[in-house]
Amino acid sequence: MSARRCYDLKWGRYSLALGRRTCLMGVVNVTPDSFSDGGKFLAHDAAVAQAERLVQEGADVIDIGGESSRPFADPVPVEVELERVLPVIETLAQRVVVPISIDTAKAAVARRALAAGASMINDISALRHDSEMTRVAAESGVPVILMHMLGSPQTMQVTPVYRDVVAEIGAFLAQAVNLAEKGGIAHDRIIIDPGIGFGKTVDHNLLLIKNLAQLQDLDLPILIGPSRKAFIRKLLKENPEEEIRPDMTIVGTGTLAAMCAAVLSGAHIVRVHEVASARAAVKIIDAILDV
Repeated sequence: MSARRCYDLKWGRYSLALGRRTCLMGVVNVTPDSFSDGGKFLAHDAAVAQAERLVQEGADVIDIGGESSRPFADPVPVEVELERVLPVIETLAQRVVVPISIDTAKAAVARRALAAGASMINDISALRHDSEMTRVAAESGVPVILMHMLGSPQTMQVTPVYRDVVAEIGAFLAQAVNLAEKGGIAHDRIIIDPGIGFGKTVDHNLLLIKNLAQLQDLDLPILIGPSRKAFIRKLLKENPEEEIRPDMTIVGTGTLAAMCAAVLSGAHIVRVHEVASARAAVKIIDAILDV
């Protein structure tokens, strides 16, 4: 168990008191092929309704993505990604009071999403995929999430190897933060994410959650996203042939366990698909941390 540092993230008309309680980022995938919901929210009205439901359940941020980042997923053209996310963001910006995050590694998508009403950037490539992303983030002044990923979605789960997974990811994030700051992004606008499931084995993910406190040396808020990930489903299997689907109740329970462990290890923000149960769980964990 590790005491969390506190950060007051303030920008525009938004603020997040990180560390005083756990903040929840609700996921809405406007995609046909995401591992977690398989196109359930591809239609505009379905995506908007899901986002509104997550806000009602207590989401502090809504994360909208139009390109699947599941292992071996194919890239999506900019035009397709924009067609998926912009109408949803435009509608939600008029209906919800919480910040909207755009989950993209493309500067053109981030720029248009911010103009449509998004107010955060969640870049799984930590600004490496698109050289213009740093400029977009710096000029907008919005918070940016820098995530570790080994390779790309097409290659990340092909035999990932580390000598010391926690130290190596910490070093990667330190370098990503340094490059972001050199590009004009303010230190107090950066959130770090070790990238659970993005180029990691089951043991790598468990070690990261267990030792998350080591990342506090970077003096930045920590986001973690274990929700419905493959390592949870693998751990829950009683035999190799058993099918454990991402939407099964048992996976939700396993997600809560991983999430609570991460919060006890120092996570400030947890990215989840099911907000109501997560809100109840972190309320208890936060109370324990506050004693």
